Amino acid sequence: MKLSEIISRVTGINVGPVGISFQPPEAEVAVARRILAFLEDRRVLYTPGELQVPSFCSQSVLEIRSFLTTEIGQLDSDSQLAQHLRAMRAACRKFLDFAQTQNNWQPFDPTFSGALGELRGVFGIHVALIAVKYKLDVEDNLATIFPEKD
Repeated sequence: MKLSEIISRVTGINVGPVGISFQPPEAEVAVARRILAFLEDRRVLYTPGELQVPSFCSQSVLEIRSFLTTEIGQLDSDSQLAQHLRAMRAACRKFLDFAQTQNNWQPFDPTFSGALGELRGVFGIHVALIAVKYKLDVEDNLATIFPEKD
C-alpha cells in the first residue's frame, strides 16, 4: 500500500480527550481508477464512427466534460492528473464547439469523422499516460484509441 493511500484512510487523531479530525484528499490513484472506469463505458471514444449517431455523441461528450469538471474540482490544481483531465476537457469543448456549427451531421460525414478522431486522439494519449503513471489496466475497447507503437 502506498503512503498516499494510507494517508487517505486516516481521518483523525485523538490524544486523550482532545481530538482533531479531517478529511484528507482522496488518493490520486483512486481518482484515476474511477476516471478510467467511467471512460471505459463511453462508446463515443471507441465505437466505429459508422455506428455513431452524431447527436448521441454530442450528448455523451457533454456528460464526459461534466464528469471531468467534477473530478478536476476534487484534485489539487497543480497535480499531473488534473492537467491530463483539463486537456481532455478542452478536447470535449473543442468537439462541442465544432458540433454546434454543424446543422445536420451525418455518421459518414468526413467533418464528423475528423472531429471524432481528434477527440479520440487527445483522449488516447492522456488515458494511456494516466494508465502508465498509476499502473492501471484499461479495457480493450478503450485501449483501441491509444497511440500506435512506433
